[in-house]
Amino acid sequence: METLSSNACFGGVQHVIKHASPACDCDMTFGLFLPAEAQEGPVPVLWFLSGLTCTHENAMVKAGAQAWAAEQGIALVFPDTSPRGDGVADDEAFDLGKGAGFYVDATQDPWAAHFAMWTYVSDELPALLAEHFPLDMDRQSITGHSMGGHGALTLAMSLPGRFRSVSAFAPIANPTESDWGEKQFTAYLGEDRSTWQAHDATLLMAEKGFDGPVLIDQGTDDQFLHLLMPEALSAAMAKRRQQGIFRMQPGYDHSYFFISTFMEDHVTFHAEALWSA
Repeated sequence: METLSSNACFGGVQHVIKHASPACDCDMTFGLFLPAEAQEGPVPVLWFLSGLTCTHENAMVKAGAQAWAAEQGIALVFPDTSPRGDGVADDEAFDLGKGAGFYVDATQDPWAAHFAMWTYVSDELPALLAEHFPLDMDRQSITGHSMGGHGALTLAMSLPGRFRSVSAFAPIANPTESDWGEKQFTAYLGEDRSTWQAHDATLLMAEKGFDGPVLIDQGTDDQFLHLLMPEALSAAMAKRRQQGIFRMQPGYDHSYFFISTFMEDHVTFHAEALWSA
C-alpha cells in the first residue's frame, strides 16, 4: 500500500491510499477517515459508495460526512467506483466503463479482465482494511449515492449479517427496468437477464429484504428521477413491511448539495445501529 495523502480532519485523519488489487488486476485508490477514537482502539465503519463518473474523492470532499462521523466516533471508507489505468477497458459514454463499475463482477469481454467491483468491495477491500487499520469489522454499515446507492442496497441485502444498517441517497432502485441498468448489465453480465436479478434492489427487497433498518432519501426535483425509479423500491418495501424510512425531499435534485443537506441524518441513523449492543 502507498499512502498518497493524510490530512488532519475534525480531530481525526483523512487518508487517501493506493494499493494493488488482485480482484481488479490494477491499482485501486480509496479514502479512509479515522476519527480520534481510532488512536485508542478499533472503531465502527461506515462505507460510502459513490455514483456514476465519481472517484473515491467526490464524497470524501463534498458530502461533509467527516464532521458527523467524528462526532459519532466512526470511520468512513470511500472506495473508487471502478478500476482505473491505461490497460483498463473504457467507453466514450459517461455511464459505462471507468467511473461506472455498477458494483458488479463483469463476465463479458472486454470488461471481465478488470471490472470486479463486487468482489473488490465485498471481499478484497474489507480484508485489507481489517488487516491494516484499527477498525471494528463486526460493526459495519453502508450507504451510497445513485449508482452507489444501488450498490449499497444490493450488497446489504446479499450479505446478511454483514451490515447493521443501510441507507441510500437517490439510488438507482430498479436497474433491470431502467436505461441505467439495462445498458450496463447487458455489457457487463451479458444478455441473460436472470443474471441481473441479484443486482436489483427492488427485486432483492421483494425476495429477501434487509435484516436491519433502511433509510432512503430521494429529491423530488431530481433530474434523473425517471431513471432511478424510486416508486418501485418504495412499493417493494411497503409490501414486505420492511423496517425502514423512505423520504421524498421536496425541491432537492441529484447533486451533492442534496447529499450534504441530509448527511447528518444518515450518519446519525447508522451510528445508532453501529453502537447498539
